[in-house]
Amino acid sequence: MKAIIVCASVSHGNTRRIAEVMGEALQARVVDPDRVDAGELATYDLVGFGSGVRYMDLYPELREFVASLSAQQRGKAFVFATSGLAEPPFRRYLHSLSRTLEQKGFDVVDTFTCRGYDTWLPLRLVGGLHKGHPDDNDLQAARSFAENLRARVETA
Repeated sequence: MKAIIVCASVSHGNTRRIAEVMGEALQARVVDPDRVDAGELATYDLVGFGSGVRYMDLYPELREFVASLSAQQRGKAFVFATSGLAEPPFRRYLHSLSRTLEQKGFDVVDTFTCRGYDTWLPLRLVGGLHKGHPDDNDLQAARSFAENLRARVETA
């Protein structure tokens, strides 16, 4: 199975740490959205799309990259994010990106999220939220997610 992970990690490197662990489990290269050719994605069996969260949305670098993709038959994909707070039911950013990817021709097979250290302005005043995250448990959960995903995709 050939896999790649497209990851936008800006503030504290939370999402990049998760992406690297998933990349090891999937034997996948981890790249920034501006470092991968959109046409190259068609050569992969599985593509991961990951981002940190800012203002209750995924980073614009990733959203704009996905929006720029042409609609065509593609392989399987997964979406993941790190955030200081849980995804609110009124702003389902993982669902939104998954739908956009499906419109671009991907079969989105799963999503993953975990807490990350967050120093958004009001939180900065009290030292941030979820300092130390992603921690070892988060990284192990990401590794297990990727290993299970790999097994599911390889047997599909």
